[in-house]
Amino acid sequence: MTDSSPGAGVGSGVGPKVYIHELVDVIGHNRARYMQHMTANWCPIARRERHQLCLGVWATIGSTGDWPQVVNMWELDGWEGLAANLAHETGGGRDQDPSLAKWWATAASLRRGGTDRIVVPTDWTRDVMTLCADGVRGEVYAHELFTVAPGAAPDLLAAAGEVARPAVAALGIEAVGGYEVAMADRSEAILIWAVPDWPGWVAYERAWEPGGPLGEWSAALRRLGARWRRQLMVDAPLGPLRTGRQPQESDRRPLEEI
Repeated sequence: MTDSSPGAGVGSGVGPKVYIHELVDVIGHNRARYMQHMTANWCPIARRERHQLCLGVWATIGSTGDWPQVVNMWELDGWEGLAANLAHETGGGRDQDPSLAKWWATAASLRRGGTDRIVVPTDWTRDVMTLCADGVRGEVYAHELFTVAPGAAPDLLAAAGEVARPAVAALGIEAVGGYEVAMADRSEAILIWAVPDWPGWVAYERAWEPGGPLGEWSAALRRLGARWRRQLMVDAPLGPLRTGRQPQESDRRPLEEI
């Protein structure tokens, strides 16, 4: 299912993408409201004014990491698209985009802060429009953050493409993408996998056991001296991989109802 609404292709031109990857700490019981505010209330503005598409908004599963937390990923048309986005935000020496003033005031009551990274995709990573057209969707997602020696992130991602991706695909699990953290020492990488169902996740975890299907990938990570952590997450109700389209203004509803 693809989004055929006006402007559906904005930000989805041919060429390399750059992404903003966000780990957002939510206040109290506000995660559902925050995800609604981020998707329905912010995405249409970002798309119209910044040519920025939403790759995903996910709620992390607290038993597997920090909580309550949300992962956001935004897709831009390369470094030029990111620069245009940041120039729009800071234009004229302002410290905030006027379009965000009301939105930010509400968001500030729902979150306490977070950590952002600029990440660049591997050549085998599909953009969000392609992922939606291909029907990539997970009941649950495995979100993996890797650390290696400075300069070794490209080697890890190359091994991910050559070794991990086919082995994981054999389990019925599809790659959302592989990403190198930019503006750093090339020591961090991120992999996201779309797992079709909970039995599929169990199979994935068991595949890491000694002698399991991911043995070659595990050995490659050991050779690279990699350290990593895996966190599980689920789509927001309006996440593009869940709906097959970008969030729209027609998706808006009062946050008090969430």
